[in-house]
Amino acid sequence: MTYLIYLLLGVFAGTLSGLFGIGGGLVIVPTLLFCFRFLGFSPDLAIHMAIGTSLSIIVITSSNSVFSHHKRGGIDWKIVRKILIPLIIGTYSGGLISSKLSASLLETIFSVYVVLVSLKMFLDVKIDKIEKETSIIMYSIVGAIIGFKSAILGIGGGTISIPFLSWRGFSMKKAVGVSAALGLPISIVGSISYIVSGLKVTNLPEQSLGYIYLPAFLGVILTSSFFAHLGAKLSHKLPQDKMRKGFAIFLSIIAVKMIFFS
Repeated sequence: MTYLIYLLLGVFAGTLSGLFGIGGGLVIVPTLLFCFRFLGFSPDLAIHMAIGTSLSIIVITSSNSVFSHHKRGGIDWKIVRKILIPLIIGTYSGGLISSKLSASLLETIFSVYVVLVSLKMFLDVKIDKIEKETSIIMYSIVGAIIGFKSAILGIGGGTISIPFLSWRGFSMKKAVGVSAALGLPISIVGSISYIVSGLKVTNLPEQSLGYIYLPAFLGVILTSSFFAHLGAKLSHKLPQDKMRKGFAIFLSIIAVKMIFFS
């Protein structure tokens, strides 16, 4: 029964991720959180488990994405290399620091971020596409911030890195490709940090590897990749504007529930 829940979660998260093209973390974290609470996980551990497990799932989904973008020549590896080291440092630091934060604070941080993303999607903010010269110092600072925030939120970083790269004048195609490449080290290093942090905790559920809950990891990855492809196909057949605004409302509902009804 437990695995069935996670298989269905993979269907849900994969379809929505493919449908709206924002990556899996924004969907996987809150739905895992609700699921873990339903299964009776400790309130002090549920959000940490949801974030750690989300990052481990993104390792698999982002691997497929990187392969696909690289095959089509859509990744500017020069930009990736400029961001990579600070990104890794920021990610690992964020994962370790998150274990020191209270569950309520983590949920509030995630909820506020979800609200901001939903507002951006709803308003469809336009950014001028004039390419700007960007220093290695700025890449380093932003890379560390992207990694740190991604580890705290349990996401692949796309909703942070794509707006930054767009602001610097990159085309959406290049921004998405670079973001996909950054998502892999974020998820790998983030997963490691949540495993290391969780190994010190004594009251974790059985079948946990640190803060990663293995039944959820296995269940979600079995179905999420296939249904992400299905969601992507559906996205080309449905009205984009209504889809974006509909999902923005959906994200806002998730955030409100996490803030006021958790």
